[in-house]
Amino acid sequence: MKRFAHYVYTTLIGLSNVTADDSAGSDISQEAKNDLASIFRLSKDTVYIPYLFSTDSTGLAGGVGVIKQGFIQPQTTALATFYYGTSQKVTVNGIEENKNFAGGFAAIFDYLLPGTERILFSVLGNKSYFPKARYYLYNHDKSSNEKEYVETSGDTDFVYATLKYVLPIGEGKENPTGYYELRNGFAIGRDRAGGGVPFVTGRTSIGITGFYEHYTFDNYLPPTEGTDRSSRGLKEWNTNGLYFFIDHDNTDFDINPSRGYQFKLQYSKDFGWGDSLQSWDFLEFKYNHYLTMPALSYTQQNVLAMSFWTGYSFSWDKTTQIRPGIDAHRPPLWEGGRLGGMFRMRGYNTNRFTDRAVMYATAEYRATLRWNPFRKSDYLPVAVDWLQLVGFVEAGNVNPSYNEELFEEMKFDAGISLRAMAAQVPVRIDLAFSEESTNIWVMVFHPFDF
Repeated sequence: MKRFAHYVYTTLIGLSNVTADDSAGSDISQEAKNDLASIFRLSKDTVYIPYLFSTDSTGLAGGVGVIKQGFIQPQTTALATFYYGTSQKVTVNGIEENKNFAGGFAAIFDYLLPGTERILFSVLGNKSYFPKARYYLYNHDKSSNEKEYVETSGDTDFVYATLKYVLPIGEGKENPTGYYELRNGFAIGRDRAGGGVPFVTGRTSIGITGFYEHYTFDNYLPPTEGTDRSSRGLKEWNTNGLYFFIDHDNTDFDINPSRGYQFKLQYSKDFGWGDSLQSWDFLEFKYNHYLTMPALSYTQQNVLAMSFWTGYSFSWDKTTQIRPGIDAHRPPLWEGGRLGGMFRMRGYNTNRFTDRAVMYATAEYRATLRWNPFRKSDYLPVAVDWLQLVGFVEAGNVNPSYNEELFEEMKFDAGISLRAMAAQVPVRIDLAFSEESTNIWVMVFHPFDF
């Protein structure tokens, strides 16, 4: 469920901008500092956060969110947020209009079902309206032009519900919920964990996720002249179905590993039920590996983190189209084999490349610093346990077939990142460079956690 939470959890922590003027120095009493902190922290495990941000698709926007750690149960997290943006001028079907970014999100993660010992339930829902979203609907293969995209206002709504069963093997026998005790942002009592024999050690889960995704495209009429940014008559794309997965975590700390490995196999299927645009499927496999590297005089922990991801859509029919430019039984561009954006190939625009087959690999060098000026700050609404400097490289490609051509015309990028453990969650600001663009991403969790 973590990959679905990225989109909104970011605004609650990564995009929050809560500051205090420290020019008065010692004139600010400790009591005043405590009062300031209490505005944002309802209790030691509940945080209220206002935030402000600006992107091309939303314009200047802000909102308020609440995060509750230990909601009902120790391992359960609940969060909610509402947001609204300033008016933006956009072109819709040849007419200039004013639109606002607006929406809300709520979620509960890892709730242990009553009467069970190892069945975890997670659910989340989002309803939002973007005034100027960009989609590579028709121009998306590895030889495509980055400047040929659809730009439109429209809805982005989704609901996901997951049931996960932790198998009674390995670490799952005694700790099925994966609850760790932390000290200064590191899991304690885990010195011998990570990198053991698969399924004999580590935690293994099987699960199923039901999903519904609803996207609308207001700018659907092609213009009579000028550049065509319309969706060419496509007014909406709905999809629903199931994800079936098995995952294995054999690390010392799943959200910030220093050693060990993780892997996940997932099959996604839209059966064409209800208002789904069309049926589709996608099979994917991910493997992450972590190596502890020697610490330096100014670092607490150094880690070489590597990830490999690949997938293939068996249903995608390149010989038939359901409408001009949309192949039959292909996944939506936000599902299936896709590259570009905040998770994979960060130097490229979101979902810049999509095709039937995909391959992606990355390596990161993560250095957790001893220096941390925010550790005992009275002005921050969340605890910041550590800061981390990261350098990364990425390579990937898409292709119509899963063959040697998948390694031709490879895409590459590189970048640097500043990360922090805030409210017991890794937060990152990534700066990535590619031959097409330079991008900055503000996000939660390490990028491998999709």
